[in-house]
Amino acid sequence: MRLHDKVALITGASSGMGRATAETFSREGATVVIADIADEDGALVVDGIRTAGGQARYLHLDVTDESSWTAAIEVILAEFGRLDILVNNAGISGTFDPDLTSTRFFDQLMQVNAKGVFLGIKHGAAAMARSGGGSIVNLSSISASIGQLGVHLGYGASKAAVKSMTTTAAVHYADAGIRVNAVAPGMLPAMRTSRGSADPVWRAKQIDGVPMKRAGEVREVADTVLFLASEEASYITGVEILVDGGLTAV
Repeated sequence: MRLHDKVALITGASSGMGRATAETFSREGATVVIADIADEDGALVVDGIRTAGGQARYLHLDVTDESSWTAAIEVILAEFGRLDILVNNAGISGTFDPDLTSTRFFDQLMQVNAKGVFLGIKHGAAAMARSGGGSIVNLSSISASIGQLGVHLGYGASKAAVKSMTTTAAVHYADAGIRVNAVAPGMLPAMRTSRGSADPVWRAKQIDGVPMKRAGEVREVADTVLFLASEEASYITGVEILVDGGLTAV
């Protein structure tokens, strides 16, 4: 098992990519901490992992609230003694608000997608340093690198912040034995916060521009996160892996 005896915290793990990553990590031997604000859905994920023979627990975590991070890390260290892996997956879609220049939504995007990752790195790295190192994987997006019609102006900016924080943190924490990398998905199934990108017409136009002519699957992102979190990537830090079917290569 690639994550045998590892303790992993995954934010936004009650659905979508986070859930797929949690289930993948569990199959690879990790004890998984499901963190989200969707408590009922998170509990169902934990139940599913336990039913399959894995180890998991749920924590309510608002990634925008520093006190919530502090409390979550304290619980993890008290129960498991260490934190080996952090996946900063929690985020909101750039098509949640139909007003693509909404200032209110810009602020929300920055709070969740950018500040949430910043706080995760800050508190996750501090916990990992106490136990000799670890791996942080941040979820960015192809929107950090390319423009997309129908997406809020602030979404790409929030994900570009994630991309930049990844490289800076990789350099900052290397001496502590902490690797920091990012995964940038392309077209995937719509998030639960997606509106515009859930529209079949919009999706068809976007997928038509993908060289592989299909949307990706959450398991494909989860497998990439698994690689970066595992010892197979022991000499990899500060990189962003695109999981986009070749869209950004066009």
